[in-house]
Amino acid sequence: MAVNRELTSSSVESKKRKSPAREWFDSILFAVVAATLIRWLFFEAFTIPTPSMENSLLVGDFLFVSKLHYGTRTPKTPLQVPLTHQTIWGTNIPSYTSLIQLPQYRLPGFSEVKRGDVVVFNYPPEMQHPVDLKTNYIKRCVGIPGDKVEVRDLQVYNNGQPMENPPRMENEYFVATTTAVNEEKVFRENGISEFNSFTDGENDTIRGNEQMGYLVFTTEEIAAKLKTYDFVKSITLVKTDNGISEPMLYPNSSLFKWNRDNYGPITVPKKGMTVQLTPENIATYGPVIKSYEDNDDVTIEENAIKVGGKAITSYTFKQDYYFMMGDNRHNSADSRYWGFVPMDHIVGKAVFVWMSIDPNPTSFFNKIRWSRIFRVIN
Repeated sequence: MAVNRELTSSSVESKKRKSPAREWFDSILFAVVAATLIRWLFFEAFTIPTPSMENSLLVGDFLFVSKLHYGTRTPKTPLQVPLTHQTIWGTNIPSYTSLIQLPQYRLPGFSEVKRGDVVVFNYPPEMQHPVDLKTNYIKRCVGIPGDKVEVRDLQVYNNGQPMENPPRMENEYFVATTTAVNEEKVFRENGISEFNSFTDGENDTIRGNEQMGYLVFTTEEIAAKLKTYDFVKSITLVKTDNGISEPMLYPNSSLFKWNRDNYGPITVPKKGMTVQLTPENIATYGPVIKSYEDNDDVTIEENAIKVGGKAITSYTFKQDYYFMMGDNRHNSADSRYWGFVPMDHIVGKAVFVWMSIDPNPTSFFNKIRWSRIFRVIN
């Protein structure tokens, strides 16, 4: 029996070709889905908006952050416009709704957060957004769970041992000069983006320097270079003496006479670690117990903590925490000011700079910092 294998005209017409608009829509949808998955699972692009990590990372650096190193977090806030963070691009319209909040888990990574890692995390004290949509910060980890962190005379100590300083770490210096200087030539050509001029007696924090000069944030090497200029009289490292209490430091308690240059010792909470709730520990760990441990109805008093209306005398932590600091040690809002970073706030590890644009170039041709492109972050 013969079989008719010819296609009828009606069957051909039934396989309609997609319209150009439909093809564009499908392509854009595929690109958005693919980009969203890559951004969530593998890596995400960030830019450096502030000088808190200079001179390791500069304002205008664009970098890739690996989610794989510490393990990707599952989404906590699923109802969100793809490829946005807190608001829809170019507006103040929220890009998400927190009507649905899912339990958050972390997929296996191939590395733990280590001392010295440059880490992107969600800013812990920010309570107006869900954890995964808090503002992203970037700092260097100087304390892992269980570590005893201390700053003595500007130097970070970890478990009693001095920690290796980042190679491009910045400090604050007072540069006394015999005359006003060409700021563009002297400072900007030496990679100094932050400087302020001062005249006699204008800055009381620099004792004995009642003279003309500049406050600059720079590295030790560049400070030594500035000292060779004939119009520079002296260069003084700006620091605060031990025993002088600085306001607004964590945990903001009169029990501790700390400042940014002489801070601690303070023990970083570790999952499973139990602390006795002395007045000092209540001041230090009370905000952690209240804000980051998923406890209900926590009340902090001067000499007691109540959970669910019951006073507790000790507490065992439910997750790991970290202590973060900026490499620009006198111009960084970090753990010295707002406390510990919970593990569930960790986003990923900063791995390399893929582009760098100078926000204040000396000329149009210097807009791109070519020497920083594809620079590995260490």
